[in-house]
Amino acid sequence: MEGKPDRLSAAAAAPTHPAKPGGPRYDWGRAVRALRRLFKNKEDTAEVFEIMYALNGRAYAEDYARLLATADGGRIAYERVEFAERLLDDAWVAEFPPGSVGAAYRAFQTTEHLTMGGLIEESHKALPASELDQRHPYAWWFRRIRDLHDIWHVLTGYGRDALGEMCLAAFAYQEVRGPGWALIVTGGFLRCHGPAAGAARRAMLEARARARRAAWLPGEDYEQLMFEPLEAARERLRLLPPPRAYEAVPPELRNLTII
Repeated sequence: MEGKPDRLSAAAAAPTHPAKPGGPRYDWGRAVRALRRLFKNKEDTAEVFEIMYALNGRAYAEDYARLLATADGGRIAYERVEFAERLLDDAWVAEFPPGSVGAAYRAFQTTEHLTMGGLIEESHKALPASELDQRHPYAWWFRRIRDLHDIWHVLTGYGRDALGEMCLAAFAYQEVRGPGWALIVTGGFLRCHGPAAGAARRAMLEARARARRAAWLPGEDYEQLMFEPLEAARERLRLLPPPRAYEAVPPELRNLTII
């Protein structure tokens, strides 16, 4: 690349801090400001990407190395499938059989009025396409984790209410070990209030405990996983039993206890 390297490429060359979107150093100020905005509007997904952009790069680099050490990781990394493109392929999504992970994901997207295109758009609000869409292993890994978020909702059983998002963040922290997820979870844990505050905190702690028992989800082959029966996949990935502490919080309180 000629001229001044962009931030992601410069980060890739840093010997002590592996590359991350946004540069080799943690930007806690940016992350905390984004967290405050997120708590004002939990639907503002761009703020989540701001936090990940500011804090998670080293974790993503380490997880990419972890992928290469798995049995299928070398192949997955070599093929470097852009999973968003698969999920934007209506014909492929229509192939998911009834009862499969993919069918549950398809229903989740419809019920929650979500689209992969919308998720990509939100990520670009935090990170310019010129950086996020680079042909670089760490940029690809950042996109991969982004694209799997709603699939993890389906696999783990956490909804899109505020508590469900906090529980999934706690789960993701254990899986990805990114400080960005830790910041979100800590903020949510401290922010819990009202009659269900204790139950909400128990649900978040349960989420992290479930992740400790679970398989390493980032390293799964999702082109195959989407066609697996949902309950069989949950059992194989050690995601059973379901999130009982989360389910014990009345649905009408799952937003109010955090926001």
